[in-house]
Amino acid sequence: MKQLHDECGVFGVFGHPDAATITYLGLHALQHRGQESAGMVTTEGRHLNLHRQMGLVVDVFSEDVLSRLSGTSAIGHVRYSTAGSSSLQNAQPIKCMFEGGALALAHNGNIVNSDELQGYLKKNGHVFQSTSDSEVLLHLVATAYYDDIPKAVSGMMDKALGAYSMVLLSPDKLVAVRDPRGFRPLVMGRLDGAVVVASETTSLDLIGATVEREIEPGEIVVASEDGVRSIQAKPAREPARCVFEHIYFARPDSEVFGQQAYTVRKELGRQLAREQPVEDADLVIPVPDSGVSAAIGFAEIQDAPFDMGLVRSHYVGRTFIEPEQRIRNFGVKLKLNPVPELVRGRVVVVVDDSIVRGTTSRKIVEMVRARSPKAVHLRISSPPTRWPCYYGIDTPSREELIASSMSVEEITKLTTAESLGYLSVEGMHRAVSGAGKGGYCDACFTGNYPVRTDRNWPPQRHGRKK
Repeated sequence: MKQLHDECGVFGVFGHPDAATITYLGLHALQHRGQESAGMVTTEGRHLNLHRQMGLVVDVFSEDVLSRLSGTSAIGHVRYSTAGSSSLQNAQPIKCMFEGGALALAHNGNIVNSDELQGYLKKNGHVFQSTSDSEVLLHLVATAYYDDIPKAVSGMMDKALGAYSMVLLSPDKLVAVRDPRGFRPLVMGRLDGAVVVASETTSLDLIGATVEREIEPGEIVVASEDGVRSIQAKPAREPARCVFEHIYFARPDSEVFGQQAYTVRKELGRQLAREQPVEDADLVIPVPDSGVSAAIGFAEIQDAPFDMGLVRSHYVGRTFIEPEQRIRNFGVKLKLNPVPELVRGRVVVVVDDSIVRGTTSRKIVEMVRARSPKAVHLRISSPPTRWPCYYGIDTPSREELIASSMSVEEITKLTTAESLGYLSVEGMHRAVSGAGKGGYCDACFTGNYPVRTDRNWPPQRHGRKK
């Protein structure tokens, strides 16, 4: 249903006898960040053992597979494709042999100058096995290598522009690194003396690890038999944390950029109610699961009842049989169905986190309206999404983003709602920065991109379509 997808999630552990099982559990807690492929590399101190496959974590790693992934250290990855097509050759982690030995990499983010870097590397004899920008990073590390992998990673950071929170594994060390603006989250913790790193704290919660801290922007953390050392490889730039991590991508129970995602989403809903109230509201219902937290906050300020007026099916996979055209809204109905007794005769406020193309929002409003409410109002806990993301979120082209070519009034008419209200950009920043933490990337709402290259920058600004 959602047309915005996060790029992936990464996990790593160094110095644990059950490294493969721990990584499996860590990836399971990150499944929401990527459902196309999953992979893992383990090491016992000599070799790197790789297994990756298309599919969900639970399907990719059977007991037999895990038993063959021996070792005390591992890295893992779940993927939704952004740069590079959806295929096994682009699944991660990526493993290679180079002058420094064996090395594997798992990457979360997107490199905006990947094409230029790949073109340069190909001209200098490098051969690529995939179309992923993550393989470009691995080639850059190999190119910059002299006698130390952390130094080579620092050399890669000199050339790669954009977003990268990633983990690397060699037979004797685990390396974690975050780009100088800190676009994507990356946290570090401890489990029975082992070092663990992950895209979200939910992974650490599941395995019973203690969360220590975020890996800082521009920082390289190296775990080896000599202990853990931190290298501030590049000066931290003006922060550009992805605000959509708070709005939608991170699990509500995760602490992201120092704040609980659930708490921030409730505050987004509160701020939305202050800016876009519905005076005669009888009921506030969320679009599950992404709109739940914001809807609770909205109902609190609105002083209106909150209820789960849309029931979600959690057992929907890929459908292989499409019904006849007369079964309207089939795709949405597979996942959501209104509760008639809750909405009948009432002024209903439907709260969601975003509108992308507008088609799903219209179908949801139509489904609620078919249950005979008095009125249906639509409220969105983020500003209009007008610009594509170049830092690791799979967004449609600007032409496909409905808010880039239609006014709020036109989108209201399209969705068939009585009214439509978005959260303002200012209100969004007020909600996510309540704990005094600023520095968020809002390019998908404003078109203000914090990292640019010479190619295709700035993105073409289209006027409203007539």
